[in-house]
Amino acid sequence: MKKYLLLAGFGLLLSACSVTKNAKKSRQQEPIKVIKENKIIGHTPATDYIDRFKNIAVEEMNKNGIPASITLAQGLLESGNGNSTLAREANNHFGIKCNIDWKGKTILQDDDAKGECFRVYNNPEESYKDHSEFLKRKRYAPLFQLDKNDYKGWAYGLKQAGYATNPKYPELLIELIERYSLAQYDRPETLIAKTKREDKILDEIADKTPEEKAQEPEKAPVVMKIYEVKQGDTLYSLSKRFGLTVDEIKVLNSITGTDLKLGQLLLVSK
Repeated sequence: MKKYLLLAGFGLLLSACSVTKNAKKSRQQEPIKVIKENKIIGHTPATDYIDRFKNIAVEEMNKNGIPASITLAQGLLESGNGNSTLAREANNHFGIKCNIDWKGKTILQDDDAKGECFRVYNNPEESYKDHSEFLKRKRYAPLFQLDKNDYKGWAYGLKQAGYATNPKYPELLIELIERYSLAQYDRPETLIAKTKREDKILDEIADKTPEEKAQEPEKAPVVMKIYEVKQGDTLYSLSKRFGLTVDEIKVLNSITGTDLKLGQLLLVSK
């Protein structure tokens, strides 16, 4: 009787292992989702976005020294207030693409080239944390020597380091920071705290530098298209010009009315 019970138990164990292997195989064969266009698919206003993510931005600032205002402004800009397809489908708020070391889930989207690979996160907070890690590389190292409440230095430094190609990128970040008073979330630090934080982050960057050289070059996040409003421009005319709806332009730029100001900077990429 014991022999039969042992055999039965062994059979159940084999069966369970088989189920586990099949489940793993099934997960590995799960097809990668493809996004054809990174469209605006929601209507979350900028103020709600800021309330939702200000805490994680402050947490990352205290840990790494990136001004919370900069992180929030980049999140607003690159995810369309969290309304873009990439943000909603992949929890990717900064348009960070895959590289050869990325082990997580992926999603494909047509961007600069067809079917480019983007990272998928379990939640938006993971995207915020990975954004900090993305910046901890040699090309951005000088920025971590700035004060962690120097949002203007960071805005111009990101552009100089090649984070974005648009010449108006720093001005747009600063405009968002000042429009929504995002600098209120930045915190100064003592000289001792700044020195300790700098040493820690720069050591981390130095440790990663040999690995970076061995990897394929990693492109910066999704390029933002920014337009400066000219005389005679209307929301309707710009929607036709850039292939966006009026509502998409309003959501991307947190516009509530219909009036545009001469010289106003608008985000006009999906």
